[in-house]
Amino acid sequence: MTEILFYQLDGQRLEAALAKLLERCLERGWRAVVEATSRERIEALDAYLWTYREEAFLAHGTSGDPHAELQPVYLCDGAENPNRAAVRFFVDGAEFADLAPYERAVYVFDGRDDAERELARSRWRAVSGAGRDITYWKQDETGRWVKQG
Repeated sequence: MTEILFYQLDGQRLEAALAKLLERCLERGWRAVVEATSRERIEALDAYLWTYREEAFLAHGTSGDPHAELQPVYLCDGAENPNRAAVRFFVDGAEFADLAPYERAVYVFDGRDDAERELARSRWRAVSGAGRDITYWKQDETGRWVKQG
């Protein structure tokens, strides 16, 4: 069964936190898919992941790129999984779809935004009612992820 993780941002921008989480996935040998709610957001994440660190970049592709099946990280605004990812990230309120193909589903939201926080709560209720393995993580003042509850 897919493990579901909720990550609440409290000080860091989504792009920066997502890059670190994606790096951790790749360190573990996992491929990842990041689903956002718009093509514009995918383009912004695409640009960020190529330039977020001066000494490195995070290899990835989008639906407009060739060889999607070879990408370690794939960015999309739909339900596709061409790289056979083990981990699926949901950002900007992207809705959970079929989670069966994934070892982990990660819902990342901004805890400072009332609408995002409420949407995350409704997603939590929906999946927790199905008896799934769910954990909740929140950033501390240093940006480190701390498991809650």
